Amino acid sequence: MRRRIVLFMNVSLDGYFEGPGHDLGWQHVDDELHTHFNRVLARMGGFVSGRRTHELMASVWPTADQDPAVDGPMKEFAGIWRAMPKTVFSRTLDHADWNTTVVREVTPETVAALAARPEGDLCLGGAELAQAFLAQDLIDEFRIYVQPVVLGRGTLLFRPAEHPLPLTLLETHRFTGGVTLLHYARSGPSPLG
Repeated sequence: MRRRIVLFMNVSLDGYFEGPGHDLGWQHVDDELHTHFNRVLARMGGFVSGRRTHELMASVWPTADQDPAVDGPMKEFAGIWRAMPKTVFSRTLDHADWNTTVVREVTPETVAALAARPEGDLCLGGAELAQAFLAQDLIDEFRIYVQPVVLGRGTLLFRPAEHPLPLTLLETHRFTGGVTLLHYARSGPSPLG
């Protein structure tokens, strides 16, 4: 059995994953939500991201738990992030640190090779990379965390597509801070098998 590709993303109520100028400051991640993220992400077999998302994560998490001001779930996530195998899709990076493999192109073949390994599901992050996966119908599950904010502008997570992708709702959960999880799986078979 192959591992699933799971899109894991925060979005505004109106569908933006980031505000103008790559602003993420509107995302409310309190201890309850971060603890939930850690529980889900620790069971994953790897993180998959694009260059920009990887560089953002690599600028914070390798040493975040050494900061005395960081505690609780953030400290725990630093260890999860360092230990997790990571794949970064990039045409420009030649090398990436922190247990990271660089892959050049999103193709059904490269994604099938990643999914064929037995180490647990893959957490897909980054909206640009998600678009490349969506365009080729390569996402198995969607874990969308709807933040209680309307941005009005920014970068949309889902852009116009040629065909609809039917989904089945697996789970919903409302966190006390107002964030709502919408967890879906694709309704039909995956082209990855």
